[in-house]
Amino acid sequence: MLQDRNSFFNSILSNSFFENEKLIIISRATDKVKGIIEEILEKKIKDLVIVLNAGVLEKKSKLRALFEKKREVVCIPFYEDNNQTLSGIVNNFFRVNKISISQESINLIVQRCRGDRQNLQAELEKIKSFSLNKKRIDTKDLLKLTNLAENYSVSELVDSCLSKNKKKTINILNENNYSLDDCILIIRTFLIKSKKLLQLIKKMEDEKNIDQIISAFKPPIFWKDKDTVKLQIKNWSYKNIENLIYEINDTELLIKKNSSSSINILNNFIINQTTIVSN
Repeated sequence: MLQDRNSFFNSILSNSFFENEKLIIISRATDKVKGIIEEILEKKIKDLVIVLNAGVLEKKSKLRALFEKKREVVCIPFYEDNNQTLSGIVNNFFRVNKISISQESINLIVQRCRGDRQNLQAELEKIKSFSLNKKRIDTKDLLKLTNLAENYSVSELVDSCLSKNKKKTINILNENNYSLDDCILIIRTFLIKSKKLLQLIKKMEDEKNIDQIISAFKPPIFWKDKDTVKLQIKNWSYKNIENLIYEINDTELLIKKNSSSSINILNNFIINQTTIVSN
């Protein structure tokens, strides 16, 4: 949109026989769109709704200031659910429905929904139907009733491993049923992320400010991933990452030559990386 400003304004100013209103959603909005929003406000375009989906907007953000001061627009903060808020929902559900359940089972429900409130509500509805004939729910019942919200992403698995988070890494491996194609995708993701980590650690030799290095890195590192990358940089040395890259290449060849054992080969490789002392 920013690269083709004229085309963007032509699209929102043109009328259509098939629609009375237009809705435009701009994801990952930054201060760069402030000028465009101001121009739209000046033109007073009717029947147009624009939603900006941004990350964290600091107090000094020009975009945030615009939306807080102008009466024609509104700025609404959204906060992701965490285990505490979801646990509150689950506790209230069982209290209202007078269903007996242990704290361990509540933790299991929250964990399997992975921060998704909509999925949590769906699982609670299943539990409610099941409880019509049974007023006490145990862990075995929950494992049969509930589903993991979705497979952990490959990126999350690799990040957990590179962060030396052995508990989470093993949990991800246990919750997923990977195929041979998945194994290749995972090992290639390991290679990409390891090479990026190698570049970052190399830059640390010349510049010691880790925040500046991450902020200036190309392609940009998304804000929510910065703390994870920091931890990975601290956990690995340049030499160890070099060795890891060689090992990744060897593991990929091993997986391709032994497709029937690919899952075991991959699991052993991943778990081994979480236990090796790198620094």
